[in-house]
Amino acid sequence: MSVKIDLHHLAGFIDDSELSAIAPQVRLAHETLVNGTGAGNDFLGWMDLPEKYDREEFARIHAAAKKIRTDSEVFVVIGIGGSYLGARAAIEYLQSQNRNALKKTGPQVYFAGNSLSPSALSEILELCGEKDFSINVISKSGTTTEPAVAFRVFRGLLEKKYGKQGAAKRIYCTTDRARGTLKQLADREGFETFVVPDNVGGRYSVLTAVGLLPIAVAGADIDALMAGAAEERAELNGDASSDASCLYAAVRNILYRKGKETEILVSYEPRFQMMCEWWKQLCGESEGKNGKGLFPASVVFSTDLHSMGQYIQQGRRSLFETVVLIDKPAADLTIEEDADNADGLNFLSGKTMSYVNRKAFEGTVLAHTDGGVPNIVLSAPDFSEKSLGALIYFFERAIAISGYMLGINPFDQPGVESYKKNMFALLGKPGYENEKANLEARLK
Repeated sequence: MSVKIDLHHLAGFIDDSELSAIAPQVRLAHETLVNGTGAGNDFLGWMDLPEKYDREEFARIHAAAKKIRTDSEVFVVIGIGGSYLGARAAIEYLQSQNRNALKKTGPQVYFAGNSLSPSALSEILELCGEKDFSINVISKSGTTTEPAVAFRVFRGLLEKKYGKQGAAKRIYCTTDRARGTLKQLADREGFETFVVPDNVGGRYSVLTAVGLLPIAVAGADIDALMAGAAEERAELNGDASSDASCLYAAVRNILYRKGKETEILVSYEPRFQMMCEWWKQLCGESEGKNGKGLFPASVVFSTDLHSMGQYIQQGRRSLFETVVLIDKPAADLTIEEDADNADGLNFLSGKTMSYVNRKAFEGTVLAHTDGGVPNIVLSAPDFSEKSLGALIYFFERAIAISGYMLGINPFDQPGVESYKKNMFALLGKPGYENEKANLEARLK
């Protein structure tokens, strides 16, 4: 189930001597990570999660998911950033971005609290309508503005619909183990709680209750998900010549040092789009600091070949692509012959869509490398839980190693707080009075 890496399309961009030269830095970064001697070493709990997770809580997740699947037609996940991206990415990878419309098994799953748009929140309220629903609010502190506002709205709706005691049985909180506003509220009101581990940062939390409860409610096999991550963990040995995560970290750092400042994650499957969004947070928050870091972007081909394709082919040569291929599609179709052949596509008759999609990749990777764009190719076997677990762990490990190679702390995100302070001041939050006048003057 391991993730494979193919560097065939880096010929002419990177040679073996460069990989040999950077190998000692990769080993050092890997040793720093594994030995816990680097910056942010108090946030390394994700490394052993695939095997050393809390079995008792895992059983409670199974039980809660079973209850929600029985008593709810709609399940609303309230969170922002790492508190929702991983779960949504996993559900769409496993079941498609159209799962709700396709009436996949279990309740419809919607995500709220990831913006401050009144339109978006109103739409999800409308989708709940008269249906039975439950909510999972995910926040370590309980005071992050976006999810806190959404939680206030949905909690009020639940209490109006079911009464205070009835609502309490439909509210699930994933938060700090012992402290924080949300934990205190949950204990007081009797909401069931799950833990955001102290030693796991938000963008690394998808294999904790943060991601596992929504994924289980959607009907996915979270045991297989963890097994896939555990298998990937066992295969990554820190040798840059055989460890795919180390090799990926090495190559992206070589390209970065050569002026390739943007990495575009490419998929040929629309259901991978939210995985791209999860990856962008993982990379952007882990590496974008101290004036360093690749800019993470993403596209879905062949769709975006008709929009971004021109820039990638002939724009500034400051980018490279990392393509993620899934060997076996979730479904396949065979193209039939048309008697009129009005579209001129009878040469495709009898061929499968997966075959055509593969040729689209092959044609594109040749065109883009000819155009001066290096391409790394990663592959996973299928759209199963085990493959997904492997991909998640692979990227987490690779980006952590890559961050240490950059000489930064891959596990903090100090820059995220800047906009929050300004927003609080402009909204008139107590304690920010001195900043408010200055900020308002700057906006005039």
